[in-house]
Amino acid sequence: MSRFLATLLESVTTARGMSTGDPTAPEHHTWAEVHERARGFADALRRPDGAVPGLRPGDAVGVLAGAPASIAPLAQGVWLTGASVTMLHQPTARTDLMHWAEETVTVLGMIDARMVLLGAPFDGLAPVLTERGIPFRIVEQLAGDPAAVTADASVAGEDDTALLQLTSGSTAEPKAVRITHGNLHANITAMREAARLVVGQDVMISWLPLFHDMGMVGFLTIPMVSGLECVIVTPLDFLSRPLVWAELISRHGGTVTAAPNFAYAVLARQLARATDLDLSTLRIALNGAEPVDPVAVQSFLDAGAQFGLRPESVLCAYGMAETALGVAFAPVETGLAVDDIDPDELESGRRAVPGSGRSFPLLGPPLPGIEARIVGDDGQVLGMRGVGAIQLRGESVTPGYLTVDGPVSTQDADGWFDTGDEGYLVEDGQVVVCGRTKDVIIMGGRNIYPTDIERAAAEADGVRAGNAVAVRLMAGQRQRRESFAVAVESRKADDEAEAAVIRKDVTSRVVSAVGVRPARVEVFPPGTLPKTPSGKLRRAATAALLQT
Repeated sequence: MSRFLATLLESVTTARGMSTGDPTAPEHHTWAEVHERARGFADALRRPDGAVPGLRPGDAVGVLAGAPASIAPLAQGVWLTGASVTMLHQPTARTDLMHWAEETVTVLGMIDARMVLLGAPFDGLAPVLTERGIPFRIVEQLAGDPAAVTADASVAGEDDTALLQLTSGSTAEPKAVRITHGNLHANITAMREAARLVVGQDVMISWLPLFHDMGMVGFLTIPMVSGLECVIVTPLDFLSRPLVWAELISRHGGTVTAAPNFAYAVLARQLARATDLDLSTLRIALNGAEPVDPVAVQSFLDAGAQFGLRPESVLCAYGMAETALGVAFAPVETGLAVDDIDPDELESGRRAVPGSGRSFPLLGPPLPGIEARIVGDDGQVLGMRGVGAIQLRGESVTPGYLTVDGPVSTQDADGWFDTGDEGYLVEDGQVVVCGRTKDVIIMGGRNIYPTDIERAAAEADGVRAGNAVAVRLMAGQRQRRESFAVAVESRKADDEAEAAVIRKDVTSRVVSAVGVRPARVEVFPPGTLPKTPSGKLRRAATAALLQT
């Protein structure tokens, strides 16, 4: 029996639910209404429709829909059949549809998908799927009888797949994290405990994409399973008008929200020009999914102070799809805390010795049920403040990936998963992440982290906030030793004189910050730097861009 489904079914009688379409066409659906629609979907999906076969337990389903009000009952309806959900990456107005179709065909083959569920505004892609021979069903045409489905948590077991979360990695080959019902239940339970979520009091506010784990698990699945009130708009709503995020918090008395670091920097600039907002209800503004920049956090707090935003509301977190979502949460209502260390000991001695000159945010202890350890290059477990690979173990940790070459296990014989992140543990058990192991730049025996370079570069006049990337340049034919390049975006990129000034400023700031000169600084127009579907910059893809 799936404890995840059992918990979900306990929440379906509540009058609380989800608000969507705000502010232009707001509508509210209780979780009971969502569940009723989900049962209708489940009945329709179990039945064959022409050449498209009905769903069976264990099948994989791709979902391509934009409206949160449709995605919630769709996901739940798929789970009620015992099948798994894969949120497909969504094409944008600038997407090459033929290229997208090729990638989607690869993904669907990789997960052995039974069908794709197409909902607005993507139902117009039906001809593309037909041309590629991909079986699909249109969400608006799903007509089933809710009474024909008996909601039963035994339709799936703890080890059965609930979600296949597509990763946005650096290679062209797709990969999906296999998240089981047991993984979901364990991680959702741990996150609710760590965040002290209270049904009937907390209101969750989100614009995060539902094809990303923070949006799908954190701000749709958690409230749906827990019976919490939530307000969800689309990423396009936020990108078109970032201030809508703060307005939703103010209008709905939002208590919990989350976003990657760059979004707080964007909102800070918008808040500086805003009026008539109330952010005093916000008790958790979770900052995760990318490195936390204390400067961006402080700018957000400073800009929001006039609207009642409390400094202690910021909650730094560490997470990944491989644990369903959460790994570590900083203690609630303590605000941003940093660990000040000696940069020379970090870069040369691989030790996080207390001192001054370098600061990392403290990301809190591992969530209940998750163990963390640090392992050195020789495979030995390191002591307190030793810097090495972060490994995790626990009920939340995925058993493996699906790849184009078949399933791949993620755990060693003792159940440990290597995250690919580098960091250390401090005395009270909190986790500190220094960066991705593969991104560390090694020069003159020093380990330099790209985030230090990027923060310095982003301070240069004319550089767009959150649009600076540092990448390794490996030793080879073009250069005798490893170095690095910096790529930034600027609206002045097309003016060579202005671009030259920016390159000089970036170089100066980087040298001042890390003591090493970049081999190259490139200035690109807005929209050039490669990003993941969730908006994070892609270092490996940027490196490929610099080689063209």
